[in-house]
Amino acid sequence: MSEEVRAIKHMAFAVRDARAALESYQRFLGVPEDTEIHEYQGSRNRVALFDLGGVEYQLCESMDPDGRFATWINEHGEGLHHICYEVEDIDAALEHAVKSGAALRECKACKITGSHPHPEGFVAFLDNDAAGIEIEFMQVYTPEELKEYESVKGI
Repeated sequence: MSEEVRAIKHMAFAVRDARAALESYQRFLGVPEDTEIHEYQGSRNRVALFDLGGVEYQLCESMDPDGRFATWINEHGEGLHHICYEVEDIDAALEHAVKSGAALRECKACKITGSHPHPEGFVAFLDNDAAGIEIEFMQVYTPEELKEYESVKGI
């Protein structure tokens, strides 16, 4: 694994129906029955979040027919949408990727290109897909950075 990448932070799957997809994971893989589906009004998505084997899974359903995941499904079908890689230093990871020919993609939720704050850490997306799978980098907040983010956001 590259020295820039620490781990897989999460894998996001584009699904038509988050509840139905979650029920399959519960039946086949023992995902807890009390797993919740969260609605994010800002990005207009429903997302079931759970952990399997130390990796967070996100089953993502667009709330609008032209939403990010609905558009993906229309083009590629349901399935793996992106992998988020946790990195030690997002600026170094982006510098390496760009030097290697990558371009940056706009974050669909925030309308920002490049590294920017998100609820869990600083994120950025590459415009270069890896075999059809989007790539996201995340530098997870330190406790101090998380406190600062929450105070700015009023959380």
